[in-house]
Amino acid sequence: MKKTTSQSDVVDALSLQDLCRFCQAEEDWVIELVEYGVLEPKGSRSGNWQFIGTNIVRAKKARRLNRDLGINVAGVALVLDLIEERDAVLRRLSQYETL
Repeated sequence: MKKTTSQSDVVDALSLQDLCRFCQAEEDWVIELVEYGVLEPKGSRSGNWQFIGTNIVRAKKARRLNRDLGINVAGVALVLDLIEERDAVLRRLSQYETL
């Protein structure tokens, strides 16, 4: 796990193993998320993948959807895409409401 500064507890990147521990998930499940395009790690092989920023947040949301609602990986991909689209529409709407 990398840290941004020695005085900070902010994580800027997680390896596959660190992400699995963070989400309490198996490596195969995270690899499946990558295959479905839910996560886009940096690196060419799973051994050197680095998950940053929104990927970490998406992985945590994906895990909750899977664990709490029993949604499979394909369903998780769809739900996360729909949530992001909804959020984008709400942001645009709020811009128009301030005019």
